[in-house]
Amino acid sequence: MMKRKALVIGHKTLQEVTEDIVAPVETMPGKGWISLFLSAKLLFLFYIITIAIVVSTGMGLLGVNHPVGWGTMIVTFVFWIGIGHAGTLISAILFLFRQKWRTSVARTAEAMTVFAVMTAGIFPLIHTGRPWLDYWLFPYPNQRGPLWTNFRSPLLWDVFAVSTYATVSMVFWYIGLVPDFATIRDRARHKIRRKVYGALSLGWRGRARDWSHYEMLYLLLAGLSTPLVLSVHTIVSFDFAVSNVPGWHTTIFPPYFVAGAIFSGFGMVVTLMTLVRIGFPKFKDYITIDHMEVMNKIIMATGMMVGYAYACEFFIAWYSGNMYEKFTFINRAFGPYSWAYWIMVSCNVLIPQIFWFKKLRRSIPIMFAVSIFVNIGMWFERFVITVTSLHRDFLPANWGNYAWSNYDAAILFGSFGMFLTLFLLYLRLFPAISIAEIKPVIHVGQEDCRKPDQKVDHKGGH
Repeated sequence: MMKRKALVIGHKTLQEVTEDIVAPVETMPGKGWISLFLSAKLLFLFYIITIAIVVSTGMGLLGVNHPVGWGTMIVTFVFWIGIGHAGTLISAILFLFRQKWRTSVARTAEAMTVFAVMTAGIFPLIHTGRPWLDYWLFPYPNQRGPLWTNFRSPLLWDVFAVSTYATVSMVFWYIGLVPDFATIRDRARHKIRRKVYGALSLGWRGRARDWSHYEMLYLLLAGLSTPLVLSVHTIVSFDFAVSNVPGWHTTIFPPYFVAGAIFSGFGMVVTLMTLVRIGFPKFKDYITIDHMEVMNKIIMATGMMVGYAYACEFFIAWYSGNMYEKFTFINRAFGPYSWAYWIMVSCNVLIPQIFWFKKLRRSIPIMFAVSIFVNIGMWFERFVITVTSLHRDFLPANWGNYAWSNYDAAILFGSFGMFLTLFLLYLRLFPAISIAEIKPVIHVGQEDCRKPDQKVDHKGGH
């Protein structure tokens, strides 16, 4: 029988687990973290200024034009919503399936979800062109006249889907943090620190009653989050699928978008986990190569699913006999934007196939490079779907290309400043690994990872 691999290496004691995980929260940040945070903050400020200029001047600064009325805002919105999928998948679905390897990476993946959804939520608001009127999207009795909320609009479905997903994800993330906040509270030496973490821990005392309520609520939230993983990107795909535009109105979009979201989300998780391992060396004992390898396998599997969807789209276009549909996909692969299409295929389908080789999928530099390519490819996927289906429509007189501008690039790259600023703050203020979930699994597989000269004391230690 195959022995289970160790989930935590280094033969940690319970005290060592607490010390290692809480250390980034209790110690002063180093020069590396400070330089990264200042860089991310500078990019975030640049992002805010760019958005202010676009909102005050008008959407004409961006590349949207006739006939490409959807551009960077919708492309990047779908990209960031996809990034937010892996966190809930790792945490909620794998929790329901009792996959213990999730314990080391779930907390940071949940944080990634929350910050990615927060970043994504800004884009549809700016895309409307008049963000000061975005409150019209919410349903309430209308006293302004004949303009009512259009419940048939997929963009309104996004408001409900994304806001629900964000709310449940934040509550799920926060509830998981409560026992660890209590640990930091009990260790705090400063009065203000003790009060802040005491308020965050909601009066947690670690009693049997506390744990009973916690486990019941955590299970309920995991069960509630699981269908949201499938529903939110399915509804985002309806932005395209319910239209009559060739290249968009296809029933394959919901599963195709969900698989792509999991694919890009795991790519970002691998990127962040690699950086966390470098920035906090002690975390290497908790976020092991085995954890990274499992995520690389999921990237490879979902990459093949996405590749199947790409091929299936061409087959459907040919099998339908619809001349407009066939033209759209021929134009997508061989037209003016063929360069974007083949970047998408290379990054999403071809490059992840190197993970068939065990040595490569266990190599930190290679998995980091592949994860970057995955996210580049997934942004290009949304760009290809959006732009190539619009820029050549039914009437050749309407044909035109997307007028990409510097403001498009500024908003795209600036959004990473917002995401990274929030993520870096999280690493210093919250425990990045769940102490409460790690402690029950520290002895799983430990007999397989002891040093050759180390004997096991079956009465309680080494």
